[in-house]
Amino acid sequence: MISRSSVARPPATIDEYLSTVRGERRTALEALRRTIRRLVPQAEECISYGIPAFRLHGRVIAGFAARANGCSYYPFSGATLRSLAHDLAGWEGTKSAIHFGPDRPLPTALVRKLIRARLAER
Repeated sequence: MISRSSVARPPATIDEYLSTVRGERRTALEALRRTIRRLVPQAEECISYGIPAFRLHGRVIAGFAARANGCSYYPFSGATLRSLAHDLAGWEGTKSAIHFGPDRPLPTALVRKLIRARLAER
């Protein structure tokens, strides 16, 4: 049996999460965090599914995470990514995330479109 003390607990805040990320990935995620804060200043920072996220009116609208080879942006909606497929051409990802690297961060205009599309889903 695994004791509770031997299981790593998820981070409680975005700052706590970022404290575990090193180097250029951390710098890239901090820049993305500032961009999201600027675009949606009324959003509440939170942790959702173990990753940094932003909640607005009770709904998670954006999130991000470090990966082994870079970073990911999560709109918390596959519909958002499908609706912006044309804008996302050239970016790698999955059905739930967009992958980017410190050497090629997501442009503010694209993050703005992602957030607007997510908010329009209401």
